[in-house]
Amino acid sequence: MSTWVWIDGTVAPAEEARIAATDRGVLLGDGVYETCKVVDGAPFALTRHLARLRRSAEIIGMPLPWGDSPIRSACAKAVGAALIDGAGDGQVERLRITVTGGAGPLGPDRGDIQPTLIVAAGPSRTWGPTTDVVSVEWRLNEHRPTVGAKTTSYLDSLLALADAHRRGADEAILCNTAGHLAEGTGSNVFLVVDGELCTPALATGCLPGVTRALVCESVEVTERSDLTLDDLRRAPEAFLTSSTRDVHPVARVDGIELATAGGPLTNAAADAFAAIRARTIDP
Repeated sequence: MSTWVWIDGTVAPAEEARIAATDRGVLLGDGVYETCKVVDGAPFALTRHLARLRRSAEIIGMPLPWGDSPIRSACAKAVGAALIDGAGDGQVERLRITVTGGAGPLGPDRGDIQPTLIVAAGPSRTWGPTTDVVSVEWRLNEHRPTVGAKTTSYLDSLLALADAHRRGADEAILCNTAGHLAEGTGSNVFLVVDGELCTPALATGCLPGVTRALVCESVEVTERSDLTLDDLRRAPEAFLTSSTRDVHPVARVDGIELATAGGPLTNAAADAFAAIRARTIDP
């Protein structure tokens, strides 16, 4: 099945969708985005994702001219087209909402350019029952001006992830400039330390993930700014969270096999998250 894209009121297969060659998202990486899991034809936790989209846009100084209703309508149209296209041979599992700085003159000044809204729906990769992660040498800057925003300027993360893939892992784990555990390139990290389920605090510079928040609201989690890679390597159990991974047990860290891949605290978090999703599509 194809990925279907909504742009400026028109829905088309991704290969036919078009934006201006001078769009700031293309030229400067000026944009924010959200990725939602699609469950039974509906985006999961869309209200939370739209709220974070607005927070990200506010952080980078990009005004959004649309209310939530027209964005929800665009999401429904993209998902609907993908569902029709995939009927009988595929599932719509992923929705991406992207807002770029819009098309304008060459140069860095944004001015009063109208942003571009792009909504895409289609299949997602299938994750295995567990995941392997590795640490990388590059650091996440917890003092950067975009901290807390989910931006389209993603090259640093792509390079870290490519390094992880070359080393046989699914995800790269980043520390911040202070050397403390922060996040994965597209995921949040949870680990058990001294019998407690912990996760890096937002002060480390990690992204405030939607799945992370739901897990923290549903089970007891200690947020810490002093966790280290050694804590992760020595953890009896650990897991990643993201909109596409849900709660994903970690099997190995830097080639070191953890005591359990899916231990009691990981399973409790997974069960609690599954219960939320079974109860409501928009928690």
